Amino acid sequence: MKRHGILNSHISKVLSDLGHTDLIVIADAGLPIPSDVPRIDLALTLGVPSFSDVVSAVSNDMVVEQVILAIEIKENNEKTLRFMDETFSETEKKFVSHEAFKQLIKQAKVVIRTGEVTPYANCILQAGVIF
Repeated sequence: MKRHGILNSHISKVLSDLGHTDLIVIADAGLPIPSDVPRIDLALTLGVPSFSDVVSAVSNDMVVEQVILAIEIKENNEKTLRFMDETFSETEKKFVSHEAFKQLIKQAKVVIRTGEVTPYANCILQAGVIF
C-alpha cells in the first residue's frame, strides 16, 4: 500500500501516465462529459467529495503548468475562484468561455467527476514537467 499521495488507483495511474501538456479535468457533478473521454466518477452525494478536496489531492501529486477555468466563475463562484488562486498562486491561469471549456474537455486524458454542486467548479489542469 502507498504511504503518501493519491490512493485511488485510477487517478494514480492517470497521473503517472501524463506527459508534458496533457490535460485532465476536475469537474463538478453537473458538467457534461463527452462519452469518448474516460471518466473517473468520485461523486458520492451532493457535495461529496468537494471540488476543493479533489483539486488539492491531485495538485499535490501533479506538476501543473497551466490552469484553465471558465470565465463565468469570476461572477458566479468567487469562493472557488479564490481557492484556485490560492492553490495555484504561481501557476498561469487562462480563462475561456464555458462553451469553449466544454470543447477543450474533448482533448482531456480523463475527467474526474466530484460531488461538487456549486456553479462553474471545474478546471482543466495542464501537465508540466519536473525538470
